[in-house]
Amino acid sequence: MPPRRIWLCADDYGMSPGVNRAIRDLIEKKRINATSVMVVGGAIDSAEIDALIQAVAANPNCAIGLHATLTAPFHPLTMHFKPLDGGQFWPLGKLLRASLLRQLDPEIIQAELLAQIDAFKQIFNRAPDYVDGHQHVQLFPQIRDAFLAAVKDAAPGAWVRQCGRSLPLAQRLNNPKALLLDALSDTFRRTSTRAGIAFNPGFAGAYDMVRGGEFSTAMQGFLDGLPDGGLVMCHPGFVDETLVSVDNVTHQREREYAFLASDDFPQLLSASNVTLDPA
Repeated sequence: MPPRRIWLCADDYGMSPGVNRAIRDLIEKKRINATSVMVVGGAIDSAEIDALIQAVAANPNCAIGLHATLTAPFHPLTMHFKPLDGGQFWPLGKLLRASLLRQLDPEIIQAELLAQIDAFKQIFNRAPDYVDGHQHVQLFPQIRDAFLAAVKDAAPGAWVRQCGRSLPLAQRLNNPKALLLDALSDTFRRTSTRAGIAFNPGFAGAYDMVRGGEFSTAMQGFLDGLPDGGLVMCHPGFVDETLVSVDNVTHQREREYAFLASDDFPQLLSASNVTLDPA
């Protein structure tokens, strides 16, 4: 049986120099084949971008996408974005509640997303290969429609990330976060299909990163049942002061990097009949 070809995507390029360095190293080692760039991050200067372009040149099968960001502690690119809290986007929980209650302005959201796509184009001189969302904001009500409209307008050749798993219901009930993503992704997939926008057929990678745990065990579970063309998100990185100042997920990033860079990871891929190579 031919191996399943998957996307293994490292999120958060641009969040901090340590995150960037870990992602570039894994790209060069061909241990990941996609990374999502946060254009509003604090480590997105020309040197960090040039280094990423050089890393991808050593692994031309690696895709570069936009990590659309609408949550704190990051700041919008558009002048009239609202709502804000001290100049920053709202925290995740507050944004999710507002979206569920239909209290957001989709036009303002779409303008910000268009600005982030345009910033990506200016940085890389091309559109993103795909577009996803930091903390899965692309799935939220109101944001979902604005997100897909922005992609269709400014990056029509890009695919988008849905976060629904391809597992039987009985195997999905033990992870409340992933179960929420499953529910939100159901509507996201239907809306994407109507808009004619492609998306990944399967998803994995949601787990409790704050509490941590053995990442090799988590990765084995991510690969089980993932269809051909499915996507696993990961968050490798090295801890530095910038990362500590903007995110509560720190040392687990180093554990993810250590496993992905180890000899155990390609052995797991082989045993699971999975490849990161192009079809």
